Amino acid sequence: MKFAITGLPVERFSPLFGLSPEVLAARQIVRQTVDSKPGFPCRVTLEDAEPGETVLLLNHEHQSAPTPYRASHAIFVREAAKETVRLENEIPEVFLGRRLSIRAFDAAGMMVGADLCDGQDAPALIERLFADEAVAYLHAHNAGRGCYAARIDRA
Repeated sequence: MKFAITGLPVERFSPLFGLSPEVLAARQIVRQTVDSKPGFPCRVTLEDAEPGETVLLLNHEHQSAPTPYRASHAIFVREAAKETVRLENEIPEVFLGRRLSIRAFDAAGMMVGADLCDGQDAPALIERLFADEAVAYLHAHNAGRGCYAARIDRA
């Protein structure tokens, strides 16, 4: 099963880069300086930010379908992000070493399946979930904190 994992569009966040702390605070966004790796996974580049970099911590609606599964959660975005990553048939390094929850949604945005796996085992779970014809797309989340990690589509 061929699949593509895509980060969030950098264009959604680049207008926030470099804004003052006061302007960010008015939007409930916090700028943080990365002090450890791993620990600050960027949802645009699908990489852990490097110590010394700045990231924005903000709430992002990752499941906007008008269903009971509509959802948002806190994410990190590197202020140095330049382009959105798209990986085909490849698991991003940011998934490795993390426990993931992969959730399957139908075209209407209703959850039709979900399971947990270690990041290195994600391809097998992706294949199993996509074997169901009702599944339109998948969302990966960090299982521990529940943070949205990336969207997964058939490729």
